Amino acid sequence: MLNSRQRAFLRGMANDYETIIQIGKGGISPALIKTVSEALYVRELIKIKVHSTAPEDIRTIANQVAEQSESEIVHIIGSKIILYKHSDNKDITPIKLVK
Repeated sequence: MLNSRQRAFLRGMANDYETIIQIGKGGISPALIKTVSEALYVRELIKIKVHSTAPEDIRTIANQVAEQSESEIVHIIGSKIILYKHSDNKDITPIKLVK
């Protein structure tokens, strides 16, 4: 579970990140969850855009994606979701969270 200081730190980092996943009228599918999980393994911190054509509201989608990908919601703003999951990938430099 992230504390408020860690969330603020990750939100600041995410400002420079590009949106890499988009959710539209197809909603959440097993393929989408697999893509999110793979992206989190490689990057630890990702940004997702939810289009207005999505079948559910952004908060519901964020909760479902976070639960199914075993990640944490850092922030939801407008149509963007920021997710974080610590990765055991040895090929990346891990994000060092403040305590």
